[in-house]
Amino acid sequence: MKSLNKTALVTGATSGIGKATAIMLANHGFDLIICGRRTDRLAELKKLLKNKGVEIYFESFDIRKLDEVNHFFESLPQRWKKIDVLINNAGLASGLSSIDKGEIDDWEKMLDTNVKGLLYVTKNTIQLMQESQSGHIINIVSIAGKEVYPYGNVYCASKFAVDALTKAMRRELAEKNIKVTGIYPGAVETEFSLVRFKGDNAKASKVYEGFENLVAEDIAEAVLWSITRPEHVNINEIVIMPKAQPAAGIIIKKID
Repeated sequence: MKSLNKTALVTGATSGIGKATAIMLANHGFDLIICGRRTDRLAELKKLLKNKGVEIYFESFDIRKLDEVNHFFESLPQRWKKIDVLINNAGLASGLSSIDKGEIDDWEKMLDTNVKGLLYVTKNTIQLMQESQSGHIINIVSIAGKEVYPYGNVYCASKFAVDALTKAMRRELAEKNIKVTGIYPGAVETEFSLVRFKGDNAKASKVYEGFENLVAEDIAEAVLWSITRPEHVNINEIVIMPKAQPAAGIIIKKID
C-alpha cells in the first residue's frame, strides 16, 4: 500500500484496539506514530507493519506523566510533526468494587490515564495541528461514558469526563478546522478485563463467556470509516455494542 502522506498518532498501540487500529490504518496507507509503555511490543508491531509500504515511528512513554509526554513531543523529528489524525486509545479500568471498598490507587490510575493522560497528549497534538489548520481527533471512549453500571463508578466517571471533553473539543476546535469524533464501544474482548482483574485470567475470561463479544477490529473499522469521510463530513460519535449487550452492564448470555 502506497503511503497517503497522512500521519496518524495512536496511543496505547501495544495491544487490543490500539494495535488493531494501527494495523488497519497501515493497511490503508497511513504513516504511523505508535506509542505505549511496552517497548518490545512497539518494536514487534513496527516489524509486523514493515512490508505495508508505510513509515512507522515509535516511542515508549507513560501518558500519565506530563514530563514524559512533553519530552516525546519536543523530541519528535521534524518529519513527524505534521500529525493528521490522533487516536486517543490508551485507557484502562482497574478494579470492580463499590465506592466504599474501592482502592485509591485504582482510582488514581484510571483518572490519571483515562482523563489526564488524554489531555496531556491532546494538548500537545493540537499545537501541531494548528500549524496546518487541519486534523482529526478520535477519542476511544466507552459505553461507560454514556451509562453507569454497577461497581464501575470511577471508571464510568472517567469516561463520562472523556465524553464531556470530546464534546468540548468538538465545539472549540471547529474554528481551527479540526474534526473531533467519539467512539463508544461496548464489550470488546481485549486485555481490558485482564487489566481490570489484575492478571486473573479466570475472571477476565468469564466476562466474555456465553455471548459473541466485539473484537478490536470492529472498533478499528469504525475509526477508519470516521477518518476517511469527505472533508466536509464530521462523524460526531459512534456507539458500537455487541448484539447481546443492549445496555451497559447488561449482557444476554446463552445458557447451555
